Amino acid sequence: MPWLAEADVVQGDVSGAVALRSVDPLTPLHRVPGPPRPGRGALLYAAEQLGSAARTCDMAVTHARRREQFGRPIGAFQAVQHLCARMLVRAEVARAAVYAAAVTGDTREIRGAKLLADDAAVRNARDCLQVHGGMGFTWESDVHLHLKRAWVRAELGQRTAEAEEALTDAL
Repeated sequence: MPWLAEADVVQGDVSGAVALRSVDPLTPLHRVPGPPRPGRGALLYAAEQLGSAARTCDMAVTHARRREQFGRPIGAFQAVQHLCARMLVRAEVARAAVYAAAVTGDTREIRGAKLLADDAAVRNARDCLQVHGGMGFTWESDVHLHLKRAWVRAELGQRTAEAEEALTDAL
């Protein structure tokens, strides 16, 4: 992976790693001792967030086509169409930013891409949950897992407020 710098790879003794409680039981988390390494590792988080944003958009559209209310698919209602359209726009803007950051490797672009991808993943998961209604928080649907994972990944690496400040200073 050309965008993964040697400094971003944890090497050597990681015996001091501390297990953290995760919101998602299927995603184990650990804190490795030492100073955080801002930079290209954030690109990996951004790519994960992008994948989640795109997946929740697909889930919402699929559900809107299948679920019927008042004798019509809920995707026929303008409010649902607008939710799905906003989800697609957020995912595609984040996709362009993540791809550009991967090509250039510029720290500022990576920070911007992570901010856009974090926002897209969290907001798309929320909108997908809205399209699914109460069923989105049941174990029959994966929507709640996408939302919880997006929250966790948004806090990994540099937090949103820190990334916004760093990006502003860099510009």
